[in-house]
Amino acid sequence: MSGMLERYDALVAGGELRPDPDQRGSTERLDALQRSLETVASSGFLGKLLGRGKAEQPRGVYMWGGVGRGKSMLMDLFVQTLGITDKRRVHFHEFMLEVDRLIREERSKEAGDPIAPVAARLASGIRCLAFDEMVVNNTADAAIMSRLFTALIRDEGVTVVTTSNRPPRDLYKDGLNSSLFLPFIDLVQAELDVVSLNGPTDYRLDRLGDLDSWHTPLGDAATEQVREAFFRLTDYKPEDAAHVPSAQLDLGGGRTMRVPKSLKGVGVFSFKRLCSENRGAADFLAIAHAYHSVIVVGIPDMGPDNRNEAIRFTKLIDALYENNVKLFATAAAEPETLYTAGDGAFEFDRTVSRLREMQSTEYMARGHGVQG
Repeated sequence: MSGMLERYDALVAGGELRPDPDQRGSTERLDALQRSLETVASSGFLGKLLGRGKAEQPRGVYMWGGVGRGKSMLMDLFVQTLGITDKRRVHFHEFMLEVDRLIREERSKEAGDPIAPVAARLASGIRCLAFDEMVVNNTADAAIMSRLFTALIRDEGVTVVTTSNRPPRDLYKDGLNSSLFLPFIDLVQAELDVVSLNGPTDYRLDRLGDLDSWHTPLGDAATEQVREAFFRLTDYKPEDAAHVPSAQLDLGGGRTMRVPKSLKGVGVFSFKRLCSENRGAADFLAIAHAYHSVIVVGIPDMGPDNRNEAIRFTKLIDALYENNVKLFATAAAEPETLYTAGDGAFEFDRTVSRLREMQSTEYMARGHGVQG
């Protein structure tokens, strides 16, 4: 198996990737980690043979940057070309759901603190754990991450590689009880190399080409356009549309929201689910933190009888805008005529202005959650 750097250079030479100094620098660091992991494996110092000694444990990598800079592509390449068998690639959200389940199982045994046994179960047969899209948007995860990852890295000897749209210090920025998360930031800085992949080119934006983000009127043509946006943003094949995964988004306080299509930081929602149900700003903020791109279908014309829906829609757009989330929508009308009569119609003009700005190339090029 050829190494990551060799494979990356071949893709560039073949015209499948364009030359990108930031990407190549990140590739060089990941290639060095590959060689360290493979050297340890070939030396026979695996698993429990020598107790996963610290001397044999390569330092991990935390790779962060704006949307579309190639983080997921490089992570795919890293895992595919890593010449060891005891590796695991998992989306971070799925991993934390697994952690929650294992903690419940351990607590049911009434055997004391569940973190150490959960870490041992997660680390069984694994030397390298690779995450995509590390994000923290609830207090429960923030509270356990330092202890869990300390156990995984320092006690179990697992090398962690992860991508994120945010630098470590901003992972749980302004979150409730954020002091609980500070030890995890210290752990990342002590045990992982923080690598910035934040060059000027947004490759997801390139893939969108001249595809618009606001589609009207409602109908099959508009629906097909946002379907195409979803496939371009996620690299999911249109013929596999029936198998796009759903998700349960944690809203905090024991509440969740079903996201009918959720993949690689892109979520699909109906206007009815978002704005016709009783939702507050905190719900929309959870969406804005969890997804770099949001597709909202079925936005109707609104009038005096839709005051509550219009207010919720305004809160949704505020949350998406303030976190630089890309918005794709099917709507009955252009933003200027969505809500022209009813309580708050005058104030809705600010929402219209934001919707127009969110269609601009400058806005679409911004990194998720990064003010620019």
